[in-house]
Amino acid sequence: MAEVNLDKIFASFILSLEDVVDVSELTQIEKEYLGKGSVLSEERAKLASLSNDDKKKYGALLKDFADKVSKKLESFKVDFEKSYFTEKEKSENPDISLDWFSKKGTRKHILTNVMEEVVDIFASLGYTVAHGPEAETSWHNFDALNTPDWHPARYESDTLYLDKDLKNLLRTQTSTVQVRHMQDNKPPVYIVAPGRVYRSDQLDATHSPVFHQIEGLAVDDGITFSDLKGTLEYFVKEFFGKNVQTKFIPHFFPFTEPSAEVLVSWKDGEWLEILGCGMVDPNVFQNVEYPSTTQGFAFGVGVERLAMLRYGIDHIKNFYENDLRFLEQF
Repeated sequence: MAEVNLDKIFASFILSLEDVVDVSELTQIEKEYLGKGSVLSEERAKLASLSNDDKKKYGALLKDFADKVSKKLESFKVDFEKSYFTEKEKSENPDISLDWFSKKGTRKHILTNVMEEVVDIFASLGYTVAHGPEAETSWHNFDALNTPDWHPARYESDTLYLDKDLKNLLRTQTSTVQVRHMQDNKPPVYIVAPGRVYRSDQLDATHSPVFHQIEGLAVDDGITFSDLKGTLEYFVKEFFGKNVQTKFIPHFFPFTEPSAEVLVSWKDGEWLEILGCGMVDPNVFQNVEYPSTTQGFAFGVGVERLAMLRYGIDHIKNFYENDLRFLEQF
């Protein structure tokens, strides 16, 4: 019984479908493989000359071939028409409505990324994260941190108070978390406190009434200024790069003594201040009822400040305007 290679013919049929660019071409393909004059039609005509057994066997093969071609044609036609008319609709009838449901997924805000990176750096040194309320008492925000009544930070022009008695306020620093943590925990203490803080500042390129801080506190036996310096130098190099140099210059903060500002060497050779730090003042430890022999250091850094330096951002308002053209860069 002479048979044609039906698998080879089916493979040729599949290749012809791949070249289809218009639905009308499917009619011609159907005629070529199933209609009069097709190989299938010629092979069916030969059945009469075969024995009964060969006729049954070969006839079944030809039927299977015809069924496979018909099913493939039908499914291909459905898929092709769906795709064809979908593309046609898009090109001829563009959708000008807003895409309310973004298909790009979600991503973290640049400030969240920077804050988490800083926390991760200190976590690698053994620090844990502590949180506290944003609406604070004046005692936690100022008194416990050794800030005298006459200090300018306590003026209503600088602080957002929540009552006429000036007893409650929106925290001006996350140092309040350090106070609360020490009230509830005995040394050793190694914490970082990230969060939002508030000050009565006018919005300009580098100031905002709402911004983010990360405060750190280390309290343990034998802690010295050298430990503070080594810790912050490690942080700076991890965040900005191994080649960035640091410089500590004397400064004054009510809650640390001695105190310093940390500067980094920048691309144009200029020294830029990035954070304040110092050894915790003994009065602060006394206010939280720690032993008089307690030693420790603290530091505080602005998250927006870090992000602006690293990414060359020239105005702090860019972080808060929700402009996707800005946010999608990060």
